[in-house]
Amino acid sequence: MAFFVLFTHNISFWIYFAAIMSNNNHQLIAERLLQIDAVKLNVAEPYTWASGWKSPIYCDNRKILSFPFIRDHIKSELSNLIFDKFPDTELIAGVATAGIAWGALVADQLKLPFIYVRPTPKEHGLGNQIEGHCIAKQKTIIIEDLISTGKSSVKVVDALKQKELEILGIVSIFNYGFKEAVDAFDAVGVPQHSLCNYDLLVKTAIDKNIISSEVLDNLISWRENPAQWAR
Repeated sequence: MAFFVLFTHNISFWIYFAAIMSNNNHQLIAERLLQIDAVKLNVAEPYTWASGWKSPIYCDNRKILSFPFIRDHIKSELSNLIFDKFPDTELIAGVATAGIAWGALVADQLKLPFIYVRPTPKEHGLGNQIEGHCIAKQKTIIIEDLISTGKSSVKVVDALKQKELEILGIVSIFNYGFKEAVDAFDAVGVPQHSLCNYDLLVKTAIDKNIISSEVLDNLISWRENPAQWAR
């Protein structure tokens, strides 16, 4: 009985320890994004997204690629996330264009095949939407640099399913946490996991005295209704 109690206690400890380490890793990633100015905040002159939304925040994960040690850290964390959540993965698919580099880096670390997916088929040459070699039924993970509304990710899911690939999930560096994205992924039945999210990033920026209370109010109101915020 004593052994059983000790054993179960140790299990609880390691689950708790793993949760703490995961949170610490996510916190560190948020700090790194802010450190290299990959996340830009500008309430006075908001950024315009492809969707037409005006936003006081812009996350440019391409910038990470220029910082070798941070790039290596992100690559390892994405690989660890896939190994932990999707151990049966057989194929890595990067989303053009920002997800291509990260997908290739992760595929190299995990020693898995790699493909990448365009938003639409190429208008010349072979007319491919999916570049690389894949086989029907391969268990596939999609790599995004960030997730906003989830629309581009769902298009990639549809394109890969047309090739009869089995989509295990989507992983990304950053997630804005919009309900639209949650609903979109639920609709296609694909789970998603991110290394960092909007709430953690804002909290880290507050802890580091990077943003003022006025900016915080704007960031909160924007997240509540991004389509109408600028009006």
